Amino acid sequence: MKMKKISVLSLLIITSLMISFTSCKKEGCTDPLANNYDEKAKKDDGTCTFDVVPIDVYVELTDYLKANSLDLDDVLTSWIISAADVNTAVVSTYYIIDLRTSADFDEAHIPGAVNATLANIVTQAGSAGGKPILIVCYTGQGAAHGLVALRLSGYSSSQVLKWGMSGWHSNAFFDKWTANCAQTTSSNWVAAPGNITSDVSFSEPTFTSTNTTGADILAERVTTMLDGGFLGVDASDVITTPSNYFINNYWEAATVVTYGNVSGAYRINPLTLELDNFINLDPSKTIVTYCWTGQTSSVVTAYLTVLGFTSKSLKFGSNSMIYDNLTSHKWAAPTTDYTVEGTGGY
Repeated sequence: MKMKKISVLSLLIITSLMISFTSCKKEGCTDPLANNYDEKAKKDDGTCTFDVVPIDVYVELTDYLKANSLDLDDVLTSWIISAADVNTAVVSTYYIIDLRTSADFDEAHIPGAVNATLANIVTQAGSAGGKPILIVCYTGQGAAHGLVALRLSGYSSSQVLKWGMSGWHSNAFFDKWTANCAQTTSSNWVAAPGNITSDVSFSEPTFTSTNTTGADILAERVTTMLDGGFLGVDASDVITTPSNYFINNYWEAATVVTYGNVSGAYRINPLTLELDNFINLDPSKTIVTYCWTGQTSSVVTAYLTVLGFTSKSLKFGSNSMIYDNLTSHKWAAPTTDYTVEGTGGY
């Protein structure tokens, strides 16, 4: 009898503990958006309360980019190719996407090219059939926006045709560069050896997203960038009132010493997530990036836009400001004309 009483007592204790444990169990507390919320407290009655803590979409996006080798320096690896090198590699091996207007495309284009818009370039790339993609535009600048979209969307071997169709054929129909090369007389160009502004730290850019994973946020941001079209600004606007912008000179330090810089410009190069120096860009201002030709700065601008910055590329780069001074990276009409097809008969 004594053993039976002990067993019953033990059973009662165990049952009591189980009831107590069960009453503390979080029923219905498994949040399907657990990565978007944090549990902060439990009510006295055992039920759960959650304080809504939205994820930091910028951190989620940039962590994803770093983890998947999609940093800016990755995008800028082997990204541009000359007309001569395209032909040397046999042009037919490329899937060529031409972003010019349909009228200009119909008049003359590279044999085998397809016409598309910047907005639908990722969709068009789905028809590449495994071929490396070559993106073509008038000058190489608009195509550089498309390159960012494709490389961030899985088309890692895509490239831009250097100088665009202007560098493919010498006929005046193609040349969109010559008329845009200029020599500034503005006092807002600081002569050599230049005077670069010291780096300052700012907050991260902010943007909203309907998504919670890095991959989905990235896809959404790429679409947003493409829908905005080519984001360029005339050199005359920048050089006249440089204080209206946060200007980043995307040159090497020695190049600044050789040529000078736009008044008030910073020089943040290299610029990578890994180095965490996007923090040196002011998200409250329009970031204007300039380089030699406006092609690299277009890549940087598109990438910054994906990250949530308001950004523009200085069109035609230093060729549009100090063309006469340049001894390299200087526009010149092509001396070899490569094959085109279309109604123009060039």
